[in-house]
Amino acid sequence: MLPGLHKAALSLHPLRLLFLPKGGRMQSASVKWIGEQKFVATSPSGHAITLDSDRESNQAPGPMELLLMALGACTATDVVTILEKKRQKLDSLEIICSGERAKQPPAVWSKLEILYRLRGQLDDTAVRHAIQLSEDKYCSVAAMLRKTAALSWRYEILAPAT
Repeated sequence: MLPGLHKAALSLHPLRLLFLPKGGRMQSASVKWIGEQKFVATSPSGHAITLDSDRESNQAPGPMELLLMALGACTATDVVTILEKKRQKLDSLEIICSGERAKQPPAVWSKLEILYRLRGQLDDTAVRHAIQLSEDKYCSVAAMLRKTAALSWRYEILAPAT
């Protein structure tokens, strides 16, 4: 068995193995204030990013922007993995996540749209299925955001690069 992998994980769908937290343990991130409205956040794996909540100085993404970025990265990981398993020739993938926030505090995301721009020799049905699986089954970030936001998606398949 792989180190840190819970025994129950072995009975899950193979794709799911990529996304399980090690041992099902609680994970922790730290956030340190570095002055003004700036913070350094460190992930459980030790990677650090700077956040800036002051939209006027705009020196780093804010927390709500990170949620959009996390949504894009989460579904991108799923879609690439699924298309590889379907033996699709993906040359590039760009995901644009757009959203509207509620007018009243806490101003959660109320509407989100994901645009997938894929390039390659791709079967339309395979692409649609990969996105649908990500949005409905695998993308944890989408599952959480769907609790407060209407989530929609669309995609464009562009011709392979020549």
